[in-house]
Amino acid sequence: MRRFALLPFAILVALAMSACGTKSEDVTPVRDPLKVAMDWYPNPDHAGFLVAQKQGYFKDAGLDVSLDSPTDPSLPIKLVAAGKADLALSYEPEVLLAREQGLDVVSVASVIDQPLTSMIWLKKSKIKNVKGLKGKTVSTAGIPYQDAYLKTILARAGLSENDVKKVGVGQGLLPSIVSGKAQATLGPFWNIEGIELKKEGLKPTINPVNKLGVPTYSELVLVAKGSRIQDDPDPIRLFITALSRGTRFAVSHPNKATATVLEANDALKPKITAAQMKATLPVLDQDGNGGPGTVPYGHQDTTSWQAFINWMVQEGVLNSSQRAVDALTNELLPTRKVEVGS
Repeated sequence: MRRFALLPFAILVALAMSACGTKSEDVTPVRDPLKVAMDWYPNPDHAGFLVAQKQGYFKDAGLDVSLDSPTDPSLPIKLVAAGKADLALSYEPEVLLAREQGLDVVSVASVIDQPLTSMIWLKKSKIKNVKGLKGKTVSTAGIPYQDAYLKTILARAGLSENDVKKVGVGQGLLPSIVSGKAQATLGPFWNIEGIELKKEGLKPTINPVNKLGVPTYSELVLVAKGSRIQDDPDPIRLFITALSRGTRFAVSHPNKATATVLEANDALKPKITAAQMKATLPVLDQDGNGGPGTVPYGHQDTTSWQAFINWMVQEGVLNSSQRAVDALTNELLPTRKVEVGS
């Protein structure tokens, strides 16, 4: 494997420098480069990654990690499939769609194991519940599987897609309801945009999609190329363990974690980010201890994945069924207690 193939060379370098009188502590350790394509610009959802980088946990694991932010959330998984990134932060539905398209991608860990995507309306809309959407305009990002979310949500309330006016606004979800162009929006994350609306005093009603009839799923997952998992799994395993360590540190040190996120993205507003972190850290706090009766950090539930796959097929988002056991693996997760540090 690559990480160990480099070891003999590193030893030779160390011996050569030692022979020349160089102190061993002056030798720079050889680390595996690992490129991670993130789903978006640095934000509270990335706290575990950013803290692990800041605290040096990736370096401790022998990794030289770069966290790269794309301009298109659908791009990271394609980069992994093409071998242009080692790992990607993506979404469970994207993994399943990519696999149907023949891309060799597998989810190796859950980062947030519940939906963040929500339907939101503001108090000024005078909407009381989903039935109140009849005759109203609902904005979406134009993502096909989220259109299926809307269909399911409306059907549960006895409505059809013809009962609302759907408008695609891309990334303009919040402006659409703040301006009144739409009375409700589907797509914002309850822990990010939802908190922002609350802090701005706009009195939002926030409904995570799994509370409105959509099967639960993992909002954020770590994705690798299937062949990479087979050929060179150790760097991925080390990365997940370091990520677990970073996440546990973030949960235990929320103020330091918030400062780290703000440092990574100076466009964020400190007060709003602090509130978003307070909402986000509990959903990042998966059990990384691996003790009796617990599951390791990043554990993925095959049963819930299969139920979500079946729903996607039923709604026509997927053309044919898949086996959840092929789309994910828990084999690279931490197996012993993760030290958090101070």
